[in-house]
Amino acid sequence: MPNMKVVDMAGKEVGEIALSEKVFGAEVNEAVLHTAVRAFLMNQRQGTQSTLTRSEVSGGGKKPWKQKGTGHARQGSTRSPQWTHGGIALGPKPRCYRVNLTKGLKRAAMFSALSSKVAGGNMVVIDTITAAEYKTKAMVSMLSAVGAAKKTLVVLPEVNDCVIKSLANIEGVKSTQWNTINVYDILNCDTLIVAKDAVAKIEEVYAR
Repeated sequence: MPNMKVVDMAGKEVGEIALSEKVFGAEVNEAVLHTAVRAFLMNQRQGTQSTLTRSEVSGGGKKPWKQKGTGHARQGSTRSPQWTHGGIALGPKPRCYRVNLTKGLKRAAMFSALSSKVAGGNMVVIDTITAAEYKTKAMVSMLSAVGAAKKTLVVLPEVNDCVIKSLANIEGVKSTQWNTINVYDILNCDTLIVAKDAVAKIEEVYAR
């Protein structure tokens, strides 16, 4: 069972926490992580791109010149794909890119993502993340105190508008709640900062 020190917002050690071996000490499966990230990115695609085929472009009803005797290649319409302002051949049409993953694969990917941050020393557990007012300076001081890198993901136990909006002003920093974290955001950050209460809630759900 991996142990990790707990610090306060000033970066001072205030205790230690025993992390779940199943959630934070699992073997990192790169194939599962690749599948999960690919599915996440594909599910972000709207699939609304659309081009007009020759049958959907207006005009072109008249044959541009007679079939024979002109020296030109035969043409039946000025809306064929080879013509300027003609239709698009084999262009994109609206479609669904959604990929569904099994529950087991989702859990395995989450375990691998969290465990990779712990194994790499890129996860920080903070006792309590609070803010009495909208103050970006306080959040910048916290990130500096715990040695956070430029790209940081902060996981909160619950919605806190003061913390969320204060973090939103910092470039490269993203905040989320424990029940909305995803594999892509975890892997995409250099430093994962998790509130102590959020760790408990993550383990309560995933360690079962």
